[in-house]
Amino acid sequence: MKITVIGANGQLGTDVSRAFMENGDAVSSLTHSDVELSSIDSVSNCLTTLRPQIVVNAAAMHHVENCERDPERAFAVNGLGARNLALVARDVGATLVHVSTDYVFDGAKRSPYEEKDAPRPLNVYGNTKLSGEYFVRSIVDKHFVVRTSAIYGKNPCRAKGGRNFVELMLKLAAERGEVKVVDGEIVTPTPTEELSRQIVALSQTDFYGLYHATAEGSCSWYEFAREIFTVTNTPVRLKVAGPNEFPAKVPRPTYSVLENRALKNHGLSVFKPWQEGLREYLSPVACR
Repeated sequence: MKITVIGANGQLGTDVSRAFMENGDAVSSLTHSDVELSSIDSVSNCLTTLRPQIVVNAAAMHHVENCERDPERAFAVNGLGARNLALVARDVGATLVHVSTDYVFDGAKRSPYEEKDAPRPLNVYGNTKLSGEYFVRSIVDKHFVVRTSAIYGKNPCRAKGGRNFVELMLKLAAERGEVKVVDGEIVTPTPTEELSRQIVALSQTDFYGLYHATAEGSCSWYEFAREIFTVTNTPVRLKVAGPNEFPAKVPRPTYSVLENRALKNHGLSVFKPWQEGLREYLSPVACR
């Protein structure tokens, strides 16, 4: 099949492109220099030329603080950008896979969120991503909206300084010998390779709709760090950060665990427990 991946040089987009190529698909990998999501003309010119059967939107303005500082730009990319893709995907007859976030929820539920639960974002990033979801779901019938959580992958995340949480923890441990991590946010660390395989599997079906797609289980950022250091046998003093030691600049959900209910109902979930995904990611490091 002909696949177009938007944001193909990002942490997730790189692995999505690779997963489709390994599946035997013809992949057009597009970056910001190839297409401007906030411009309907740019999106139309690009996709009309390529005529893909599946479009995967792995691009976003996802630096939470930057979204809060520039809400108009965040909405232009995360909201109107998704709308533009949906309009053009519909016109060219393509299926649209749109990647969204656990930050559409406020964390008040304190048990895993299912697709049926009502979203309530706490910040600009979550609100703009939710608007993108609504645009996609209301415009193009052949869509998969895929919410995920706390992703990490081998390709650098440019918006977050080039290091994911795993690499940052290992760097800080090597430099300082002591690391403090917050224990008040509960998430599900999800490897981008695993998420990419899930996107490929889902896109081969016609079970269109809204999906949660994360690794199984959950942990705090502190527990995630502890597992990283355990798997890699890293000598470090790991401590829980004090309640005001790393104050959040922007409100975030303190609980954003997702349940992959729709995937499981269709027998499509490929995810393993988050600990197994971490071990696979770290296997070259752990074996040194």
